[in-house]
Amino acid sequence: MDTERSANITIGGEDYELILTTKATKEIAGRYGGLENLDDKLMKSENFEMAIGEIVWLITLLANQSILIHNLKNKENKRDLLAEDILELLTSPLDLADYKAAITEALYKGTKRNVVSEDKSKNAVVE
Repeated sequence: MDTERSANITIGGEDYELILTTKATKEIAGRYGGLENLDDKLMKSENFEMAIGEIVWLITLLANQSILIHNLKNKENKRDLLAEDILELLTSPLDLADYKAAITEALYKGTKRNVVSEDKSKNAVVE
């Protein structure tokens, strides 16, 4: 996939790429009001079960983006989407904590902007 905008995790011995797409951003915005509210919601969940549920939802959402992209490009070789209940069965709470860095990396890569400066500005004063 596109390593410039993805982070990798392993779930149950299978590798997944976490990708922040426009589709995923819309779903996050619908659930949390925007990416800027995501961290507050995850850190301030009312209880442990709710926090785990939100992390599982986010991992599933981001991991499924790479599967959806794969399926779009490979119509004859489609992969099954990752389901939240499968993710819960194949991971431990410690795994979910380890995935936090990958989630952060995928979100950062999905929102970073590559700004390239020109060597000479067209508005520069020439002496």
